[in-house]
This record gives sequence, C-alpha cells and structure tokens, in this order.
Amino acid sequence: MPVSWTLLIVLAMAVAGFFMGRSRVLAAAGGDSRRLHSRTSYYGWNVALFTVLPALFLIAIWIFAQPDVNRTLLAGVALVLAIAGLVMTLGRSTPEFRARIAVEAVVRGLLILCSSIAILTTAGIVLSMLFETGQFFRQYSWSDFFFGTTWSPRFGGGSQLGMLPLLWGTLYISMIALAVSIPIGLFAAVYMSEYATPRMRGIVKPLIEVLAGIPTIVYGLFALTIVGPLLRDYFAQPLGLGSSGSSVMTAGLVMGIMLIPFVSSLSDDIINAVPQSLRDGALGLGSTKSETVRKVVLPAALPGIVGAILLAASRAIGETMIVVLGAGASAQMGLNPFEAMTTITVKIVSQLTGDTDFAAPETLVAFALGLTLFVLTLGLNIFALYIVRKYREQYE
Repeated sequence: MPVSWTLLIVLAMAVAGFFMGRSRVLAAAGGDSRRLHSRTSYYGWNVALFTVLPALFLIAIWIFAQPDVNRTLLAGVALVLAIAGLVMTLGRSTPEFRARIAVEAVVRGLLILCSSIAILTTAGIVLSMLFETGQFFRQYSWSDFFFGTTWSPRFGGGSQLGMLPLLWGTLYISMIALAVSIPIGLFAAVYMSEYATPRMRGIVKPLIEVLAGIPTIVYGLFALTIVGPLLRDYFAQPLGLGSSGSSVMTAGLVMGIMLIPFVSSLSDDIINAVPQSLRDGALGLGSTKSETVRKVVLPAALPGIVGAILLAASRAIGETMIVVLGAGASAQMGLNPFEAMTTITVKIVSQLTGDTDFAAPETLVAFALGLTLFVLTLGLNIFALYIVRKYREQYE
C-alpha cells in the first residue's frame, strides 16, 4: 500500500475518532456536559491526536532514515498504531478523564519538538562548518588564511587563500548599500507613519514593498546593463577612476535599492506601534511635529529600528547575485569605489562549483569562509543587542 494512502486512512480515522470521542463522553455523562471535567472538544482532540501522531511519527522516521523496509509492512504497522491509539483513547474517554490537560501536554510536546528541530538544525549547520573548517586548517595555515592579502586558488598546488580581500569587499559593498538604504528607508517610514494621509499611505507602502519581491537576478541585470554603464560613463571615466561598469559602487547602489523595503516596512510598523499618548504628550507640551518625531517617536522606536537595520545588514552581507553581476569577481583591496571587487559569498559559490576535489583545500576553504561569515553576522547581532539594551535602559 502506498504511503499516501496510509496517510489518508490515518487522517480519516483521526477525524472519525474526534467525533466518536465527543459523542462517547457525552453519552457517558447522560448528555449533560456540565458533568465533564473538560469541554467536549478536548475529548475529541485527545482521541484524534493519539490516533494520528504515532502513525505520522513512524512514517516520518521512515522517510527520513529510508531503511530497507517493505512499504506494505510499514503501512500495516502504521495502521495498527493508529487503531491502537484510537481504541485506547476511546476506552479512557470518561467524564472524569482530564482531557484538556492531556491535549495541552501533547501540544506542548509538539511545540518543544519544533523548537528542538530548529535548534538542532542550527547546531548541525555550525558543527558541519566547524568539522570541514578543521579539515581545511589541517592542510592550510590559519595565519595565511586570516591575514593573507592574496586570493589565488589553484587546484593542484600553489594556492594563496588569504581572505582579507574578500572580507574587505564584503564590508565595502555592504556599507555602501546601508548608506543608501538606511536614510531613504527610514525617512520613507517616518513619512508614511507620521505625515502621509491614509490614502497616500495605502498607495506608497505597497509600491515600496514591491521592491522586496523582485528577484535578485533582476537587480543584478539592472546593475549590469543600466547602473554600471551610467556610473562608468558619467562618473568613473570623467574623474579618471576607472573604465569598468563592474564596480563596488554599482553593486552597493543596487543592493541599497533592494534593501529599502526591509528598512522602511519594518521601521514603519515599529513607529506605528509607539503609543499615541507619547505623541499627544509631546505636542501638548509645545513640541512641533518634527520635534515630536525626532525626540519622542524615534527614540521610543529605536530598538525596533536597529533590528530592521540589522536585518538589512545581514541581507547585504549574504547577497551573491547582485555582486556577481554588478561588482565582478576580482579579489582585491582598495578604496576606489569604481574598481571591481568581490565578496565572501561569491567565492563560496565559485569554490564549490564544478568538478572539484572535495578534499582539496581549495574546496574546503568554502567552509572556512562560511564559518567566518557566520561569526561576522553573529557579532553584528550581539553588538546590536547590546546597543538596543543600553539605549532602552536610558530611555526607560
């Protein structure tokens, strides 16, 4: 029997068990629901949950582990578990049974399981990166990796895998993107929440949020065909700063446009959550509209605004496609924003692409780069949390 048919049968048994559990306990109470410990729906949910969950867990474990087990045997065991759960829970569905407590215990266990899966997934990702990074540092000097200024991987030997050019490119492009997105996004949020009429807000906010739905490959093509040539023809070449359309400024500007809705939408929601009483109090004391926004609303919303900026920064650090098409793939360090550079994410993709030897340091370096990026993002989170808590204490 196919697994899909088994799932349908088990779900049908659970639905039937729900109604059977309700009717059985009402009949045992003589039709008087006041004699029941819990509401009738809890008795039905108790039967349904204990009917469907054991079978679902068995099927999930089988799908995850993929053991060499006959599917007919698996379907039979799952149905036996479902029937056993149905019969057992129907047997204990009496007016005195504490069905609400039992159902809430099951729901709590499911929530803990979901939380544990998220935590274990994160731990698995970190451990896998740590293990592979350890393999890399057994073959390549950690000092050359962290402090080297040349990135020149060569399969077969003679590679120079210094990450400083990649880190510099990542930070440089991200800073330009944030310098574009933070002021524009924050001012747009202030306008929508404090100055715009409801009709105008209903028009402006959806139009800004459209930017968040555009695929990054489209942004990359926009950078490659429009922004890059414009910057080259009207800024880089006249100023004698370069002749390439692929540059840090190209990727930073386009990425900044992409990040505007991340800052504006979240900041707008956070500013709207500031109590109206704070605004009324400031206006009642003689503050102007702009003074109220600057000295009352923004300080109150600052923890959330910092969170929005942090989300935008994490998005900028992890972006790949815009950098590939807009900034090129040249691993170099410099201050000229019209030069081509690259980022950590781009080189992670390039080192794991193609027919390469997975045990070679030129491939394992991708995991060391990924771990570095993870630590960088984690440090940003910790720093932002510190700033938010410090400012919140001052504000309170």
